[in-house]
Amino acid sequence: MDSEQEDMQFLGLFGIYLESYRIIFNFRKTFSKITLALILPLSLIFLAHIEVSEFILNKIIRTEYYRYGVREGTDQYARLSDRLSSEWAAFWLVKFAYFIFFLVFSLLSTSAVVYTVASIYTGRDVTFRKVMSVVPKVWKRLMVTFLCTFLAFFLYNVVFVVTVFIWSFTIGNVDIVGPISFVAILILYAVGFVYMTLVWHLASVVSVLEDIKGFKAMTKSINLIKGKMWIAIVIFFKLILAMAGIQILFESVVVQRGRLGIAGRLGFGFLCLLMLFKVFLFGLVIQTVIYFVCKSHHHENIDKSSLSDHLEVYLGEYVPLKAKDVQLEQFEV
Repeated sequence: MDSEQEDMQFLGLFGIYLESYRIIFNFRKTFSKITLALILPLSLIFLAHIEVSEFILNKIIRTEYYRYGVREGTDQYARLSDRLSSEWAAFWLVKFAYFIFFLVFSLLSTSAVVYTVASIYTGRDVTFRKVMSVVPKVWKRLMVTFLCTFLAFFLYNVVFVVTVFIWSFTIGNVDIVGPISFVAILILYAVGFVYMTLVWHLASVVSVLEDIKGFKAMTKSINLIKGKMWIAIVIFFKLILAMAGIQILFESVVVQRGRLGIAGRLGFGFLCLLMLFKVFLFGLVIQTVIYFVCKSHHHENIDKSSLSDHLEVYLGEYVPLKAKDVQLEQFEV
């Protein structure tokens, strides 16, 4: 990286963007291979899921419409009911398959990008072959952190549902207080959801670069993100808005089959794919840069030689970075 570690704490929003762009541009050959192997399939899965889900939903709507005009108890009603059940089963099967494949490629992409950026940070030569040999082993650590995060999100949503249930039986029917309190509950829920998402993303980087995972990685992430919260939130929302814009464009032009012909739809589909995998790649690099910025902000110096040693592949085994190598070594500001 171009910035010295002690200077990284002063990187703002533009500085983080610039540093991430420099990393990708200077090592574009390696990142191009990672994109083709992992991030491009991830983007294809995302867009294909939208297309297939919309197709099945349209079939479900048509079947329900036809069944609505048929008298119950007839053979035709029974056939339409069976078809409707099959279509709903296919819909949820697609959702399940999408979740599994998207999760796998997402964790693999995160492993590859975080490892690559950390290798660049240490000044060590990094090759696509070495990255791909390490990724399967790093992926296991990320899976543990994801499962712990999934549990945290599940409990968080359970608390939200219970809160709304209590609200509905207490002050939900009060004329003025009811609606205002419900809006306040929704705002608090959204704030908490965004915060937990930021913690999860940073915990993924921690799981790759430090010898901790799961809830310990989440705790470390909570401590690291302090002081750089607003920058992380702004970056998060920009990435979410970019993905939402791509999804809306894809759905309105490609999925909904507007006035454009097949060639036009294919062209817009390719454009959406191109923009999406760039957003995925840029977001993962930014995620790792924010980790180093947060470490610098808290004056936790990383010994580059130790980091390089632990990132080396030794006899095919990935050796995670020990927490003591990155957490306790202080430097003067």
